[in-house]
Amino acid sequence: TAVDAVVMVLDAAKGIEAQTKKLFEVCRQRGVPIFTFINKCDRPSKGAIELLDEVESVLNLKPFPVNWPIGDGNDFKGVYDRLNKQVHLFERTTGGAYMAPVEVGDISDDFVRERVPEGILGKVTEELEMLEMAGAEFDDAEILAGRTTPVFFGSAMNNFGVELILQGFLEHAPPPKGRASGEEMVEPDNDDFSGFIFKIQANMDPKHRDRIAYIRICSGKFERDMTVFHSRTGKKVRLASSHRLFGKERETVNEAYAGDIIGLVGHSDFGIGDTLTTRKGIEFREIPRFTPESFSYLHNGDTGKFKQFRQGLDQLLQEGAIQCLSLKGSAVAVPVLAAVGPLQFDVVQFRLESEYNAVTRLEPAPWQVVRWLPEEFSEEEMDKLSPPTGSRFGWDSDKNPVLLFPSDWAASYFEQNSDGLALAKVPPNQKEL
Repeated sequence: TAVDAVVMVLDAAKGIEAQTKKLFEVCRQRGVPIFTFINKCDRPSKGAIELLDEVESVLNLKPFPVNWPIGDGNDFKGVYDRLNKQVHLFERTTGGAYMAPVEVGDISDDFVRERVPEGILGKVTEELEMLEMAGAEFDDAEILAGRTTPVFFGSAMNNFGVELILQGFLEHAPPPKGRASGEEMVEPDNDDFSGFIFKIQANMDPKHRDRIAYIRICSGKFERDMTVFHSRTGKKVRLASSHRLFGKERETVNEAYAGDIIGLVGHSDFGIGDTLTTRKGIEFREIPRFTPESFSYLHNGDTGKFKQFRQGLDQLLQEGAIQCLSLKGSAVAVPVLAAVGPLQFDVVQFRLESEYNAVTRLEPAPWQVVRWLPEEFSEEEMDKLSPPTGSRFGWDSDKNPVLLFPSDWAASYFEQNSDGLALAKVPPNQKEL
């Protein structure tokens, strides 16, 4: 992954959701430190202790509350900073239009007793005493090892509590670390420039329809106009247009170092996972791939706009927004979208219509599981196999052979009775999650 540490945002009313668990597993496998922000404390929500129990029981991660909510829902007044022994009381703002005014002081100060009802203050005092009796201490080593998560409470809508977690993140998150290239560990202070593309986004500026590749710098020094090797193609590439982006604002970047992220404009050959380096031989394999669990046909809604439809879909595939499969023996070339969850289908439809003026229609597909066959598996070899009823052979967008199954049972049955045929949950040369 491109990160050294992450912030896990939980909805105080919903707790840990399915997509949170998937992303958490990526962090666990990579040993990435996790900072937790429990959001929407100013709305009806679960209790703070219940949320901490959920983090520990569901994720097997020890939570350490750095601050503690004072009230909840409409009675949410602020937080108590356990490390600095200070109360932060905020005033609600309209729609988060500006940072909430905050008053800071000791829990025994007069302004605290004036603004916080006695019942709420008494409950908070009891809960803080309970936390102290538990005896857990703030331990940087446990956080960096990914075994403990510092927990912060707040309300992003009111711009309250966000600054506290950002300060905590800056103070306790780790610096850039070395990245593996084969058996070599490329350290941040290595003189050779290196980095990898982790995200591609098109049409960020609708007026110019440009394309930005985001690179995480792993070592050395980036200088605008430098020439690097594109490891996948072996070609030399000049990096002339480099930017730092925040919202719609762009700032030209002339220099950058390990840990920085910059956007490179206009390089159509770049793909997610590609390595750029001044020294041949460095190649990172940092980008994981989720196994698709949802499948749907994507129909072009207007035959007169097939070119826009195809152009948009190809761009989204290159960005990694979706995976696309084609079926063996299919008379009509209707693409089959493969995604981790159905929300990705909605995103694809929205972007095709808003960015390419291509209206589409989704049709649920009857499969639940996909497995990749060996890379050189031929159509003749497919014809010799007898997968369970309802299964279909096909190919992904890189022409890797796949087999779609109607259920987990069908996939397991075939794997157990296929005479040792190697099936994979991700394409060749991809890391499995």
